[in-house]
Amino acid sequence: MTTTITEFAAQARGRATPATKTAATPDAAGQTGAADQPTAAATLPAVDAQADRPARRALPYPLTVAFTAAGFLIAALVNVFFPQIKPVEFEQGQLWIFLLNGEEAYRALLVILALLYVVIGVVDARRGSADVARFRERAQFRFAAGLALALWDVTGTKLQTLPQPFFPGPSKVIEPFLTDGDYIALNTFYSVRLFAAGFIVGVFLGVVTGVIIGWFARAYYWVFPVLKITGVIPAVAWMPFALTLMPTPFIAAMFLLVICSWFPVAFLTAQGIQSTPKMLIEASRTLGADTPYILFHVAIPNAMPSIFTGIGMANSLSFLTLVISEMMGQPGGLGYYIDQAKSWSAYNEILTAIVVMAVLFSLIMKLIELVRGHVLRWQKGLVK
Repeated sequence: MTTTITEFAAQARGRATPATKTAATPDAAGQTGAADQPTAAATLPAVDAQADRPARRALPYPLTVAFTAAGFLIAALVNVFFPQIKPVEFEQGQLWIFLLNGEEAYRALLVILALLYVVIGVVDARRGSADVARFRERAQFRFAAGLALALWDVTGTKLQTLPQPFFPGPSKVIEPFLTDGDYIALNTFYSVRLFAAGFIVGVFLGVVTGVIIGWFARAYYWVFPVLKITGVIPAVAWMPFALTLMPTPFIAAMFLLVICSWFPVAFLTAQGIQSTPKMLIEASRTLGADTPYILFHVAIPNAMPSIFTGIGMANSLSFLTLVISEMMGQPGGLGYYIDQAKSWSAYNEILTAIVVMAVLFSLIMKLIELVRGHVLRWQKGLVK
């Protein structure tokens, strides 16, 4: 108790106290106090470590651009100079006005990719530091992608160490674009048309259902249990009923896409509406806003991040359902093309269709990200 009163009195007089003294104060013998030594030993190494840490020097930007293109150029050189050990036959086809085989088209593609990234690097350098930083960030992955193509070419085409004919090299995968390009384009158009119809209708119905469930308590009581029960059933499970009851295979497949898109969008939209802070609703009512205004200007904007999360999930589920439905009853589409190639054991054509699917899915995801970035532009600087 005496020490506490003394310290309090010392603080009141503005003098330093033993409890607050952290600087190295000499004692009677001119040495530092024992209580202060651990603090100095603990803090000084951390400061020195930060001061002595070497700064990471970024590669000059022209070299970064060259590094990005080098991976694809290395893959092209490997294709040209690495000897063909196993015999492989390449069919010749026409691409626009050019007559090429698969290997020549593969080399041309690698050169085009290298030149494309050089052009992108030059354009990003003129745009600003943000684009330059993004290009730098992706340079290592692009270089590694070129090396991966070179490794795939050696193991799948040159040496054929991968199991054949299940895993052909990149030259054989590109070959169907030359020999069967029109048919691939026709099936791709069919898939895009079916996906767009089912996905757009499913997302629209999902948003409407989620808003109704999330805003109206009575609708939540009656509809939400049905949503939980039917939503978890895979859309493919409804395929026998869809093929039997729907008038055409296209409408049947569209129905399946609507189902698998509807559930995640409706569920997450309802959660987003219900998570609207009551403070915002009460403040809007205080300022004279009616219920429709609060719904469309407060609750739905608040639910937009959840809605776009549901749209992203619906995109993945819809693409999966699209391929399955095309393989099991559609007269066209990439899934139908895969089913045909499987019956002829043309595994290079199967991989070609998979490449087209990957490109389509990436483009659709990019489109959704652009729309999301525009709608949620108010989040920039507020979230990671």
